[in-house]
Amino acid sequence: MRKKYDYCIYIGRFQPFHLGHLQTVRIALEEASELIIVIGSHRTAPNIKNPWTSSQREQMIRLTLKDEPELLERIHFAPVRDQLYSDNLWVADIQQKVLAIAGDESAIAIIGHRKDESSYYLDSFPQWSYIETGNYRDIHSTDIRAAYLSRAPEASYYDKLPVGVQVSLSTFQSEARFAELCAEYDFIQQNKKAWSVAPYPPTFVTVDAVVVQSGHVLIVRRKSRYGSGLYALPGGFVDQDETLLEGMLRELKEETGLKVPMPVLRGSIVDSHVFDNPSRSLRGRTITHAYFIQLKAGKLPPVKGGDDADKALWMSLADLYIHEDLFFEDHFAIVLHFVSRV
Repeated sequence: MRKKYDYCIYIGRFQPFHLGHLQTVRIALEEASELIIVIGSHRTAPNIKNPWTSSQREQMIRLTLKDEPELLERIHFAPVRDQLYSDNLWVADIQQKVLAIAGDESAIAIIGHRKDESSYYLDSFPQWSYIETGNYRDIHSTDIRAAYLSRAPEASYYDKLPVGVQVSLSTFQSEARFAELCAEYDFIQQNKKAWSVAPYPPTFVTVDAVVVQSGHVLIVRRKSRYGSGLYALPGGFVDQDETLLEGMLRELKEETGLKVPMPVLRGSIVDSHVFDNPSRSLRGRTITHAYFIQLKAGKLPPVKGGDDADKALWMSLADLYIHEDLFFEDHFAIVLHFVSRV
């Protein structure tokens, strides 16, 4: 029997894929001949909000439906990157992925549930019909991740997961990354608890340096607990007795030992920008002021990791893209903001 729609679009992060997601998949395939599952947060560095890669999440869904090949063969997967500072780029990416699969003459609907303000994206595609699913059993991925990463008994969340996902999560527990994520989860919870006694929610102010020379950007590798081992921009929290500019220059010198005189660094600042997406940091509301320092072409000055960085290096802009999924928070996007303008 012909379906009402040719394609149904289902957008989510699926961290992890749970029974509520599965219910939506089944509804979508009742309404449409084929389903395009858009997997968000593609190529995001693993953290407690996004523990699994897009390929791992796709595999979870495939395992869930492995005994129903007639359904699985009607599903397409389309991973998309987050665009914290441009909804238009994010929407365009999804539109392009859908067009490549469905063409421009298909009857298309987007499916989802308007649970809160985070569901605003459902209104970003007025060219498609909308299917409301409702909330299935009040299941939330956030609660499942919290139980999983706090090492709560499996019985407290397994009944919310398809068997295939249960197997995936059990297997993941044997990987070194799981232990690192659990430690990171504990750190974040302790940090939030420490600030819970404040009279109002704290807002943190940080600074970052984007230093570019001869097609390379100066990068550090973090050694502190939050984001340990990830690539990041030199930077940190502003001290009480310094300006933003002074804080940026101090952090730059402390973390990289950059062998460039201070007057030259000051004179090479060509731009600055505030990055303030409320979701940019898992530590809490954190606003960073980034400075773009464009050094004259020539031999790259020596650098050496120090303070909160166990390594400092000059990374070519080509390698920057290769290592996109190893960057801390939104630092990859910050670099792109500046280098795309020169």
